[in-house]
Amino acid sequence: MTAIRPFRIDIAQADLDDLRDRLARTRWSAQLPGQDWERGVPVAYLRELAEYWRTEFDWRAVEAELNAFPQFLTEIDGLDVHFLHVRSPEPHAVPLLLTHGWPNSFVEFTDTIGPLTDPRAHGLDPEPAFHVVVPSVPGFAFSQAPGATGMTVRRVATMFAALMDRLGYDRYGTQGGDLGAYVAPEIALVAPEHVIGVHVDGGLGMPTAADVPDMSASELADWDMMRGWMTGGTDHHSLLRAAPQSLAHAWTDSPAGLLGWLMQKFHEFSPMADHPEDVMKRDHLLTNAALYWFTNTAATSSWPMYDGLVDGGFAMPKGQNLVPTGQYGGGMPLMRRLAGDHNDIVHWPEGNPGNHFVAMEQPAAHVADIRAFFTLLADRPVEPVA
Repeated sequence: MTAIRPFRIDIAQADLDDLRDRLARTRWSAQLPGQDWERGVPVAYLRELAEYWRTEFDWRAVEAELNAFPQFLTEIDGLDVHFLHVRSPEPHAVPLLLTHGWPNSFVEFTDTIGPLTDPRAHGLDPEPAFHVVVPSVPGFAFSQAPGATGMTVRRVATMFAALMDRLGYDRYGTQGGDLGAYVAPEIALVAPEHVIGVHVDGGLGMPTAADVPDMSASELADWDMMRGWMTGGTDHHSLLRAAPQSLAHAWTDSPAGLLGWLMQKFHEFSPMADHPEDVMKRDHLLTNAALYWFTNTAATSSWPMYDGLVDGGFAMPKGQNLVPTGQYGGGMPLMRRLAGDHNDIVHWPEGNPGNHFVAMEQPAAHVADIRAFFTLLADRPVEPVA
């Protein structure tokens, strides 16, 4: 049960041929009245992107690049968990567990793993360096999906803590954004004696109505602005909480439908860009889409919205005060105050670039901030792992 088995991605040629055939036979909708993305992903944009996916995107080359990362499977809590495990050549490297978000996958971190594990080879100071572990969240990519309700963030955190123990890491850091921003601090709650620090992207949750009575006038203005952002896009929390199975019938049968859904969300998660491809590489986005398609995980990855997050995911996590926390981006003073109520914040820089998925958009800045945070924790020594 505790065996760690090597894993390589090997998508059958028949599945590649089927994807291309389905894309070629897509029945396209008419373009509705409206400007640009006003009604959703524009038909002309998605048709061009789908045609690129069908005729130019080289899955076999991408597959080879992904297989350059050592990958494994191990059974934890009755489920096979897929993970990347890339060890650093540096003798004092710190073990670091990275947790991806939704609708993303472990490919979120493929541009940051190299500089994190081998900074010297990327023109950076050799310390700090990291032994990087990137699990696929259960139900995502190659990790087995839960077969019953009860797959909570707490359960994922417990599983990931068990993974780090199985790998022989007694002291390690955790990092994540989006869904990962919930998992990373939860690991500190379930294994505080093992976690040296928690680094998150994009905030430590969102305020709720319960926080309103304690808000100042300026904070209320910030809260109104934030609610406008929260209600301005497609509410995937409500959709996937209410009827993920109904929606997944289309995503599972139509790669164009799946691509449209994913690009809708990546567009909304990139509010400072006109198009997701302005800030993220096209092939990076399509690698993520291809993983969802080939592993048939559009449905199984929806569990955080119906089973795992409080109030559909917008409640402020209670966080943890057991180990230090660092945040990639600053944000409104309201967010800093609420985060400080439940977290030992030691790193809260202003001015870091990027939208939501900063590891994909700004890999160099993301790596720099992770390194800066763990440098602050240098007075908490971590023994080299044999």
